[in-house]
Amino acid sequence: MHPVTGSRASAPAMGRPAPRRSADRGRTPPRMPAARPPIRSRADAETVALLHRTARVLIEEVPRLTDRIVTLMKEREPVYRSPSLDPHEVWREVHDSLSHNVRSLVRPKETRESARSCAWRIGTDRAAQGFPLDALLHAYRIGCTVVWERLLETASKEDPLGAQALVHVAADVWNFVDEHCTLVATAYQEVERQLSWHRENRYRIIVAALLDGTARVTDFPEAEEVLGLPERGRYAVVALEDTDAPARAPHPVTGVCAGLRTVWHTAEGIAHAIVLLGDGDGGDGYGSDGDSGDGVGVERLVRGLELPPGARAGVSPAVTGLAAVNTARRLADTALRTRPAAGEAALLEERYPEALVVSSPELGTALADRTLGPVLALEPADRELLLTTLAAWLEAAGSARRAGELLFCHRNTVLNRLRRYEQLTGRSLDRPREVMELSLALSAHRLLTS
Repeated sequence: MHPVTGSRASAPAMGRPAPRRSADRGRTPPRMPAARPPIRSRADAETVALLHRTARVLIEEVPRLTDRIVTLMKEREPVYRSPSLDPHEVWREVHDSLSHNVRSLVRPKETRESARSCAWRIGTDRAAQGFPLDALLHAYRIGCTVVWERLLETASKEDPLGAQALVHVAADVWNFVDEHCTLVATAYQEVERQLSWHRENRYRIIVAALLDGTARVTDFPEAEEVLGLPERGRYAVVALEDTDAPARAPHPVTGVCAGLRTVWHTAEGIAHAIVLLGDGDGGDGYGSDGDSGDGVGVERLVRGLELPPGARAGVSPAVTGLAAVNTARRLADTALRTRPAAGEAALLEERYPEALVVSSPELGTALADRTLGPVLALEPADRELLLTTLAAWLEAAGSARRAGELLFCHRNTVLNRLRRYEQLTGRSLDRPREVMELSLALSAHRLLTS
């Protein structure tokens, strides 16, 4: 706010904005807020006239004042000594802004909006550059201090006694400085919010495209820049289901796996993490490679996972390259559908039979009906007894004695139940193929009917 007449003016500006980065292409510039009603100064007419006369002298001195301000900015703010700033552009912007500032002391009504627009533009441009806000505001105060000191010096030469009256408007001058600093800061923060939203939105879009397979080869350099994921890196995908908090995306690794680069995306209650296992070229396709020399294997990743209570996860095999992340996501989803226990993670490579069943539920259901039909038709207690015995026998690798230990019964009891299964179904547990079908049928019954 102009200290005497209520006009607004800008303070010294910084360098020209750098070329726009991809993050703010298409950004809509924020709108400058309307000016508040001017504050009426308490200064008398003589003081106003002296201020106007003094300011007219300063208009001729703008180039020299610009030199002084730029020198002080470089002395007091290291960022202005950066080689990335063009000193000629910095000087020109300070000169232009200073001209607005001094002229507003002489013609406040004519320059009010243009001065405000200059301050607003400076704030938006610096935010787009990533220029430090505190350094920008400090430069404003440096410039205004130089102008104020020069006003007092010039007025004292014209009227030593009358110049003392300018001291009475000092509070108004610094109110003006603070108001314009607020305008700059508001513009800066508005752009910063926009840029942050655009960055976060672009981040989500890129991660989603990698996971759903819509990312193009031409998108991979941007994915590497935005996400920090190298195009030829080795990756695994974690699919996390948390019924208590579907949108929660915890840090996926601890212990030996801590520090792995991980990006999360949540949609439809399932959170997916793309985990960078290593930067090396692990070959094409996917497969179990344990701990390679250029990163971490999926087995160590699974051991290092820390899941929220009640959550369950599926982990894909390792894949090579961003182009294979979609394949890894589908495999992780398949691993999750094999229904690991709450708090556990299922590694697909350890659950291929279950994965086959859930990948083709119609065939799985048909196999369960064909292999277990007569058993499933029994009364619930008999049905569960036989199903539990068959599962324990398979878990015990066909040993009736070990199955009995698991079931807390005698081996002969186990054998009697196995014979009953054979009698009901007409199948033989001495035939490897029929044992394989039984194993798949039990998995299908467990996964598809409960």
